[in-house]
Amino acid sequence: MTGFKQLRFLILSDIHANFHALKAVLADAQGHYDDILCCGDLIGYGPAPNETVDWAKGHLKAVVRGNHDKVAVGLDDAEGYNVVATASLYWTAGTLTESNKTYLREMQRGPAAHEGLWLMHGSPIDEDLYLVQESDAVGMDQFLPGPINFFGHTHRQGGFAYFRGGVHLIPRVPELETSLRLEIDPGAAYLINPGSVGQPRDGDWRAAYAIFSTEDRVLSFRRTVYDVDAAAEATRAAGLPELLARRLFLGK
Repeated sequence: MTGFKQLRFLILSDIHANFHALKAVLADAQGHYDDILCCGDLIGYGPAPNETVDWAKGHLKAVVRGNHDKVAVGLDDAEGYNVVATASLYWTAGTLTESNKTYLREMQRGPAAHEGLWLMHGSPIDEDLYLVQESDAVGMDQFLPGPINFFGHTHRQGGFAYFRGGVHLIPRVPELETSLRLEIDPGAAYLINPGSVGQPRDGDWRAAYAIFSTEDRVLSFRRTVYDVDAAAEATRAAGLPELLARRLFLGK
């Protein structure tokens, strides 16, 4: 990272208006980062869209828009979304303040650069494309804007490394551990997913995030517990679909 500031970045994605999970992540990461970056989907599914966007306005150093961010403010339609997602998006659209809608409408489309790192929601060629398996990521290295790229959208922590002519899966934090260290190889390129803060779908219900240090070129994937009972109760109290409350306990 020669020529760039030596910083520690807290990398977030897919917060989905789960403010209980967000607060737990910030407490868990306290003292270990300088700036916060986000790969999109601040809102959708969860019961605290205004609290989440209000926080984002004052704390995110860089952010790119996600698909739920777009749909909730009319930049895209909900065609193809399932019934539960559509219901939550309509609820969110009716709950957001006008100033928060403006903030979401003005968010950048990825990929976007910040201090030598790149942020995107889906993939480097399509902000709404899911990169889940190694086969999905084959050939994407040809379109990467830089060597270290962060993405979200899948709600699955991990990602892909490109070296020796191939693509290799990066694992998530094991279920019985709280962190996983990854040393960045200067000869490789990376698509890294910090995981979902507010609604993980990789089989681990704990809130997910990552910390990247530009000085020692080390990435730390992390998971932290949060008050999932309170988050589920807030979801129900808002009148959102019951499935959105129940799935928080499953990580699916």
